[in-house]
Amino acid sequence: MNKLTKVGCSALCGSLAAIASANAGSLTAVGGADLTFTSLGQDVTGQPVGLGSNITFKGSGELDNGWTFALAIANANGGAFSAANVTIDMQGLGKFNINQGNSGNGIAAMDDKMPTAWEEAWGAGLSGGVKTVLGSGNAQNIMYTSPKVAGTTVTLTYAHEYGATDVADKTTASANNNMGRSYDATITMNPSLGTEILSGLNLFAGASTIERRDNANANEDQYQGVAGVTYALGPLEVGAQWSGLYDGDETTITTYHTYKNHAFGVAFNVNDDLSVSYGEYQTRKAGYVNDVVQSGENTRVVEVNSWQAAYTMGGASFRIADVKVSNNLFSAGVDRNATVVSLGLAF
Repeated sequence: MNKLTKVGCSALCGSLAAIASANAGSLTAVGGADLTFTSLGQDVTGQPVGLGSNITFKGSGELDNGWTFALAIANANGGAFSAANVTIDMQGLGKFNINQGNSGNGIAAMDDKMPTAWEEAWGAGLSGGVKTVLGSGNAQNIMYTSPKVAGTTVTLTYAHEYGATDVADKTTASANNNMGRSYDATITMNPSLGTEILSGLNLFAGASTIERRDNANANEDQYQGVAGVTYALGPLEVGAQWSGLYDGDETTITTYHTYKNHAFGVAFNVNDDLSVSYGEYQTRKAGYVNDVVQSGENTRVVEVNSWQAAYTMGGASFRIADVKVSNNLFSAGVDRNATVVSLGLAF
């Protein structure tokens, strides 16, 4: 990580002046590059060599009352703006995060918390079309994070206009659809009870409600939920989680309105530099409108599994993933596989 420049964040400090006066903060830049080689098995691969790059600007400062603030602005490939967020840490009172576009708040942070050496099973070359929970992460939102009490942390997330992202200051934005407000709540617990054997146990759960504004059709509010557990003991970590999505569409009798997900993962740290993992993620369609006879099993289930390994050497990381998908995009018998080799460089 190289500090490129240091400047006074006067604009941000000015916006916080109503809370307390602030000292000048600092702004740093960090970045990275990823080089990949991808083989799609029996499919036509085309150009297998890929390159990704990103730069994130991070600002921080402290108020006279001891509160701190942090700013992050992410730029993805080609220097294009990706996301931004501001966090105000009120110390023992918790934190507020104003999030613009990076889908990291609410239950989106729990879309797949399974242990892995590199990426989620569905995030390393082939997704297969699996469904994941997102909640308020699909909109510009505000999240409150409680202080940790007895190993437990609670978050509450609110988005005023679901789907509206990247709203500039002194402006408004509409998602241009029939969605309204969304509300997320999550809880993360580490019930160690003061024992060493339970110190690696973590339980998590979350739920989201998304309002619908659709007077012309019989669409309902959307609901999403997730729950899971991870356990680490020495170099080994295992986990399992379940999630579900109901899209509220009660008008189209040939469309499924519910998806059920299950994920499993196990990771092993061979040493401080080398780790290996195996993960699975399955999505199952359910809930035909009006009890219409459902289609065959293989058109309702997508399953992704992935073996991965990662080796870190200073600022460089070497990663490899072998991914297999059954019934890709809910198409019966359409199985795909990919092997991805990656070199990540951090600056």
